[in-house]
Amino acid sequence: MKATFNKKERLKSKKEIELLFSEGKSISKYPVRLVYRKSILKEDAKIKAGVSVSKRNFKNATDRNRIKRLLRESYRKNKYIVPNTTHQFTFMFLYSGKEIPEYSLIESKIKGILQNFVKQEIASK
Repeated sequence: MKATFNKKERLKSKKEIELLFSEGKSISKYPVRLVYRKSILKEDAKIKAGVSVSKRNFKNATDRNRIKRLLRESYRKNKYIVPNTTHQFTFMFLYSGKEIPEYSLIESKIKGILQNFVKQEIASK
């Protein structure tokens, strides 16, 4: 699996995002939470992912954008943890902390979340 995060892998569909939050399951390692859902996507991407940071916790857009960049980069580097599955998934990474994090913290939390996701999905098969 390439360590890229191109347009085909980005979650943009408003309908998919609404379904994700209404029907999705969640894994959390403070301050990062993953909401995921099995879905049927039209594109060939196995996983579509998005990131979000609360405007309530970070008033400045530059702070929110920095955290979103950290989340995307960490997911891009560690998405190899999730093996190629026959199912397609939609992911949304949410940052709920109140301070701007270090990259190492974000990366360790996302690794842990993805490993938990793999354990749960293997257990549910």
